[in-house]
Amino acid sequence: MNLPLLLSLICLLMSPLTSIVTSASVIGKSHPALSSDLMTPEALWSMGRIGTCQISPDGKHSIYTVTYYSVEQNKSHTVIYDLQQDGNTRLITEDAANETSPVFTRDGSHIIFLSNRNGSYQLWSMKADGSDKRQLSHLDNDISDFLLSPDEQKVVIIQDVESHTSIQPHYPDLPLASGMVIDDLNYKHWDHFVTSIPHPFLASFSYEGITKICDILQDEPYECPMLPFGGVEQLAWSPDSKIIAYTCRKKTGVAYVTSTDSDIYLYDTEKGTTRNICKSANYQPIEPDYTLSFKNQPLNAQKEDNNMGYDTNPLFSPDGQYIAWLSMERDGYESDRNRLCVYNLQTGHKTYITESFQSGVDTYCWSADSRLLYFTGVWHGTSMVYSTNLKGKVKQLTKGICDYSIMGLAPSGKELLLKKMSMSMAPEVYTFQLSTCKEQSLTQENAWFYNHLTMGKVEDRWIATVDGKQEQVWIIYPPHFDSNKKYPTLLFCEGGPQSAISQWWSFRWNFQLMAAQGYIVIAPNRRGLPGYGMEWLEEISGDYAGLCMKDYLSAIDAIKKEPYVDADRLGCVGASFGGYSVYWLAGHHEKRFKAFIAHDGIFNTHQQYGETEEIWFPNWDFGGAPWANSHNNAFTDSPHLSVDKWDTPILCIHGMKDYRILHSQAEAAFTSARLRGVPAQLLLLPDENHWVLKPQNGILWQRTYFNWLDKWLKH
Repeated sequence: MNLPLLLSLICLLMSPLTSIVTSASVIGKSHPALSSDLMTPEALWSMGRIGTCQISPDGKHSIYTVTYYSVEQNKSHTVIYDLQQDGNTRLITEDAANETSPVFTRDGSHIIFLSNRNGSYQLWSMKADGSDKRQLSHLDNDISDFLLSPDEQKVVIIQDVESHTSIQPHYPDLPLASGMVIDDLNYKHWDHFVTSIPHPFLASFSYEGITKICDILQDEPYECPMLPFGGVEQLAWSPDSKIIAYTCRKKTGVAYVTSTDSDIYLYDTEKGTTRNICKSANYQPIEPDYTLSFKNQPLNAQKEDNNMGYDTNPLFSPDGQYIAWLSMERDGYESDRNRLCVYNLQTGHKTYITESFQSGVDTYCWSADSRLLYFTGVWHGTSMVYSTNLKGKVKQLTKGICDYSIMGLAPSGKELLLKKMSMSMAPEVYTFQLSTCKEQSLTQENAWFYNHLTMGKVEDRWIATVDGKQEQVWIIYPPHFDSNKKYPTLLFCEGGPQSAISQWWSFRWNFQLMAAQGYIVIAPNRRGLPGYGMEWLEEISGDYAGLCMKDYLSAIDAIKKEPYVDADRLGCVGASFGGYSVYWLAGHHEKRFKAFIAHDGIFNTHQQYGETEEIWFPNWDFGGAPWANSHNNAFTDSPHLSVDKWDTPILCIHGMKDYRILHSQAEAAFTSARLRGVPAQLLLLPDENHWVLKPQNGILWQRTYFNWLDKWLKH
């Protein structure tokens, strides 16, 4: 999942940020000098980004993290706030150090957190009022995350260990050699070459420090948490502090890059033993054909339930009788529906309790009495909170045009801690009373921006597709919209390829930022997006150039009939699969669009198969390798094969540390356009991955993005 950030040339030339913080070296809350009530990239980058949040055991205050960015310094700073019941907020962070991942101790007297104030990220403690900060670990490497045991006698810490399953170690007498000798796949992943992987370490914990550190995966060449996005949510403590549940895909090389089969393991801290609770005792691995889709292979047609897909994010029930986790059914299918699986620890019986919810589960937690689970999932363009009992009776608890995610259950057991956001509001923290279904705002981190900026109207519309179905489309109008005027309009193509266009707020691809520039934005939930049943979700697999592309055209053709849409000034933009969509539409749009922007997209599918680091993507969606399944339209109708029809200006953008889709794809598209005589521009970002994360690169990207659109759609 992913999103834009953009704006007007006039707004881009506005005054520099005016910081509330007195010290220029400390990045904190800031308010930009606004020339109008329209959002600018500078305003967007000034907004605080809320991370974790936890309510104290006595319910009288909360701690949460916020990350602030400085465009001038081109970096970020994460701080901890203490929020009292009376609404007063106090900054606990004292200097320029990053302090993250705070958690209360059981009695609420102390906070355990990570800080880099002494040069590397280590474990620290402080009193609940922020005083008496003490460093608890003094390890050679950074600690990326941690999980304190319920009895507070032990702690799991996450650190990187060396890994040479694919890249050979350097000769010791050649310390300056930059070359790599590579023996197997998975030598690169997301944005780095794989010479280290995360491991969970068990340690004894006290306020005097941590001791007796041991690697739970000692001598195992497997990562935990799983890269690139996994964190401590992929591990869990049992209520009695004796068992650690963890997520792991115990594969390397070719098997790793073609399989999504991760499992849940239970590690006994007293015996030092591990068991896999996803696979049956007599399970025998089935060797697949790695060059073909796993969809119809024997490993996905077993009689026994061996949890062949992704199994992640375990959580023990408070009474210790059960463990739940998120479970996908099929190996090789990263976008399969996430089911909520409940495992009886005494009987070994598994129950999938969200089968009546025909979409995937995103976040969840247990009720205090272990009888219910609360979860969020996308349906018809919003992500709501639901409950389910252990028999699978699902009930919707929230309503609204917004997205929720669950942060946890409050210590009282009577309310949920939620993040709430929409296309018009950045994430803020709320409490949700389970007895009354009433919510209350806990944080107001970005209230200043909402009070000073005007957001465009957001509405949904259902339109007919070419095969007689209905497609939900989000429309975001410019602020101060006048229906008597005609506006240039952008078709937004979503990535994934199976990530929802729900009510998310993005600090990158931001719809309100686009609208503030004077564009109407059309965001279709085309074929392949979740929240509309499994048939709709899966119709994109094996049909990249088919119905999903027709869905885009159906959306823009329906909306351009409105009198306020200037049909002669239509643009098309997108990233990842959205970038592929742009490249494909450039050869098939039949004069609809006047400008294209493709970010990190696939231009040549044949090339993509051999370049990407996660082969399960093209295996499942293309049906396998081009030499094994050459008839699939992903290969026969690859965007690069239609360059002879390109006639429209195109901007190609790519991060050069993107190993999911290599920057050579954008370079090939740009070269092809220029050789064809098509106006084109190329923005390469040498130090960015699949996303643009650095503030100055973000502003550069936004200026380039809007300059291009303005040039071809406004002049």
